[in-house]
Amino acid sequence: MEGSLILTIGFILGTTLMYATPLIYTALGGVISENAGVVNIGLEGMMTIGAFTGAAVGYFTGNPWLAFIAAGLAGGFLALFHAIASVSFAADQVVSGIAINFLGPGLALFLSRIFFEGATMTKSISLNDKIPRPFNGIFPQNSILDLIFNQYATVYLAFFLVFIVWYSLYKTKFGLRLRAVGEHPKAADTLGVNVYKIRYWAVILSGVFAGFGGAAMSIAVVSNFRPTLISGQGFIALAAVIFGKWKPQGAMLAALLFGGAQGLTVYLGGTGIQVSSQILAMLPYVITLIVLIGFVGKAVSPAANGVAYEKGER
Repeated sequence: MEGSLILTIGFILGTTLMYATPLIYTALGGVISENAGVVNIGLEGMMTIGAFTGAAVGYFTGNPWLAFIAAGLAGGFLALFHAIASVSFAADQVVSGIAINFLGPGLALFLSRIFFEGATMTKSISLNDKIPRPFNGIFPQNSILDLIFNQYATVYLAFFLVFIVWYSLYKTKFGLRLRAVGEHPKAADTLGVNVYKIRYWAVILSGVFAGFGGAAMSIAVVSNFRPTLISGQGFIALAAVIFGKWKPQGAMLAALLFGGAQGLTVYLGGTGIQVSSQILAMLPYVITLIVLIGFVGKAVSPAANGVAYEKGER
């Protein structure tokens, strides 16, 4: 009985890490963009185009890391349009992000029909061409260590990138300038900081990270792209940014919480307990709402977040 409980905990923790990883990548992108003062509602669309690109490149090349990088570039390319609209033309950042959320899935489906004979989903990647598991075979099969740590390499890379983003934001000159642009762009401008350049870099990087998040779904968690693959994950990542108080470590913890909700859903769905599948599908989103209701009022975003900057404005 005790051993069964331990294995159950191990299964839930391992599933949590797997499902939290795409959220961590995408939430890190949101942290970067919003610390520079640009709201990025378009994470969902960037994540979707990243998921398609990763699955398509992975299928045609058989190289998962090339697919992963291509997914990041695709997300960054889509983010460039958001940067042009919100930074160069001072458009409403929320409206621009919503447009990206329509453009990303639409473009993914359009390209899927072109490259996969009219299908709206890509062909499956073989198991050997998915992201590798660095600790596969090291721990006894189905042991608690195997259940927790036998993860795809993208899981460990995500945690490493949390540290890199934290260090870049709080320990480097670039991070100081980026946060200054997000707090008081006019003051940063008077000190010689190029506000537009910093915001462009931040938004594009947010798209790259969101693309990584999409690829972590399509070439690790599953092995292909389909229209319902992302289905709200980008918005949960955005909620993780807010819940994490716009800090990389906070966003990571929030993503783990939401990943835990997904892990619990998977566990309950496989136990045979009489729980409605609709209720199980709703669980991660219900927890997201509860967390936001309980904590969003206590979180304070960067002062200039969502405020367009125009040089020379008084």
